[in-house]
Amino acid sequence: MASDTFGFLTDQNTLFAVVLGAILATIGGFVATAMERYLDKKEKEQNAALFFGEILSSLAIILRFADETKKVGDPYGPITMRMLISARNELDVYDRNREQVFSIRDSDLRARLQTLLIRISMPIDGIIDGTEELKTLREKFKAERDPEERAELETLIATGETRREAGFEFILERAAELKSVIDGLGPIAKHNFDRLDRIANS
Repeated sequence: MASDTFGFLTDQNTLFAVVLGAILATIGGFVATAMERYLDKKEKEQNAALFFGEILSSLAIILRFADETKKVGDPYGPITMRMLISARNELDVYDRNREQVFSIRDSDLRARLQTLLIRISMPIDGIIDGTEELKTLREKFKAERDPEERAELETLIATGETRREAGFEFILERAAELKSVIDGLGPIAKHNFDRLDRIANS
């Protein structure tokens, strides 16, 4: 009789150990999964910050070079335009990878990054398109003999040049804001983006 009682207690202890083991294994599985997801999100955020930090750093350098070349010779000559096209290419890389922005959890930083690049891309497109239009207008002006038509073309050219210059000034104003966004991405990326600027200046 006593052995049956102790056997029952032993069975209870075994059952309790099995249940406790199952509970601990389940909790451990949840914790491991949650930790894995957290680390995966952190890695994606770090990679995204590194990626966009590099793009913004390259863009800032290219726009600075464009400003420097604009001051030499023809303001919107081939070299300056190539710089602006290179800047547009950097923005295209951003556009193709835009979904990675949402890996950055800082919503304020994310919004600043997105709006800033949109505000830079629009006037760059305007200058590239406007320069081609001005080239066409100047060719028409040279070929035109009618004084009234020439006067109208001259007005259109002057207006186009004014808009282009205003667009470039707007780009430079926005480019000055890139530094603060890059500095915000640095701690997330665990990277100092000043390296690119130092290399460009050397």
